[in-house]
Amino acid sequence: MRFVDVLSVLSKSSPYAVSTERQDSISKELDEVKKYLYIETDIQKDFERHLTSLSPGSKKIIFLCGSSGDGKSEILTQYSTDFSHKATFHLDATHSFEPDESAISTLDKVFANYENGDKALVVGINIGMMGNYVEEGSNENLRDAITNYLDSKESTSEYVFLNFEDYPKFNLTSTGHSSDFVKAILQRITKREDNIVRQYFDREKASHDGNKVLCTNYQLLSIPQVQDRIVDVLFKARLIKDQFLTTRTLLDFVHTLLSPECYLFDNMFNASDNEISFKIVDFDPADVRTENVDKFLLSTSLGLFDERFEEFTSYLSSELGIRQSKNSHSYLRLFYLLGEADLANNYHKDFLDDFNEPLLDKYAKVWNLHTHFVGDRDEKRELKAFYKEIIFTAMHNYINRNAKALAKGNFLISSHNGYQIMTEVDMEPDFTAVQHALPTSTSYFVAHISVEGKSVSMPININLLNMMNRIIGGYRPNKHDKNTIVILDDFADHIADIASSKDKLTIVKDGLTISLRNDDDEIEVSGV
Repeated sequence: MRFVDVLSVLSKSSPYAVSTERQDSISKELDEVKKYLYIETDIQKDFERHLTSLSPGSKKIIFLCGSSGDGKSEILTQYSTDFSHKATFHLDATHSFEPDESAISTLDKVFANYENGDKALVVGINIGMMGNYVEEGSNENLRDAITNYLDSKESTSEYVFLNFEDYPKFNLTSTGHSSDFVKAILQRITKREDNIVRQYFDREKASHDGNKVLCTNYQLLSIPQVQDRIVDVLFKARLIKDQFLTTRTLLDFVHTLLSPECYLFDNMFNASDNEISFKIVDFDPADVRTENVDKFLLSTSLGLFDERFEEFTSYLSSELGIRQSKNSHSYLRLFYLLGEADLANNYHKDFLDDFNEPLLDKYAKVWNLHTHFVGDRDEKRELKAFYKEIIFTAMHNYINRNAKALAKGNFLISSHNGYQIMTEVDMEPDFTAVQHALPTSTSYFVAHISVEGKSVSMPININLLNMMNRIIGGYRPNKHDKNTIVILDDFADHIADIASSKDKLTIVKDGLTISLRNDDDEIEVSGV
């Protein structure tokens, strides 16, 4: 079997993409590859623990919840036989038993059989189907249980919900981000010892008619720093493009990267029918424009000789099989992917600063501060600096974009016939609210702000954080930014509502400043 056939196991179009309770083997060799690639996850360990704890006659429903492609079927099929004496398994709640039945009516039967039986029940179900059952299902007990879970995210003694969304694919710390999930899969595919996949690679590379591009791509994927860059890109897709990462989409993405049609660094940023690839086209490092990058593009287009670059590309050709090319954009993608890897004369490291993405690390740091805040002095100092330098400054610039002369702390409330009404507003981080806030997913954190003593919250994702940085730099949002700006507008409305009830307001028009002060039910006017 050729290497390309072995890698087909990764593809979403492969019959191995979804596990079923089939008895017949499709291919003994591919079965071995699929078995080797499987990695036990934390949710699987918790699922097994719940099954093991079941006693004969236990009345409990275990819901394995998530999205399509996240691995529910893979886990369920592994345990359905060994634990069939303890529980009934309904592997896919989107399916029906009969052609004329709906998935909802099938679930009604499954739940009725459970209530009339003496065994536990295990159900694989998508989050969307859970919502559908609440709306259309006939079993009131189950509707209430699902509703309670969707509202509180908590299980009970009889209804256990294990949700893939509660097991994040990315880890955020004060120093940056990582993904044990992605790294484990990439390392399993490429590790050098006891790796059935690498055995097929070795045969392919040694063959006189071996697929050279495919072998080059596998060698590139085996470089730890390239794997780190892949994690970076997937993290950006999750935060910026809201791309949910499932096992199936990740494996199919890896299959796309290894495609023998082009080199891995071009495969990564060429749109394909993989949903991750479609999202990360906008992250193409070849689109970066800096003085250093522009100089490289110009010199290569003019054919100017660069001894270090020639030495580097010669090494790539002899050691990795990457043909020398005049495509400077492809080289930029390669430089980006190689990152901190030590290779030949390290020419690619000349571009590390050009591809630096401080926003990712900044987001990870601030998310971590909010999520793990315990209230010590250093945390308060860092959070206060972030709120003051980013949130408050951005809000001041945004709200006062039509009244730029206002000093810090003053906010424009409204404008009427050329008159601008403004007031001073006191804003501080609400550390108590931050400390007692519920945890959030890695896709956003919640800023808690005390506005004139009243607590106001604002969800912040990486797109909003980026927009705030741009506003501080002088950018004025437009209609194309409406999905992000709606959060700023909502917070601005809160500030306006609180500020408009203050005792002191200032009215400005054509250089005239009038101050109004409510003093014991009397309005004092000055500046007229």
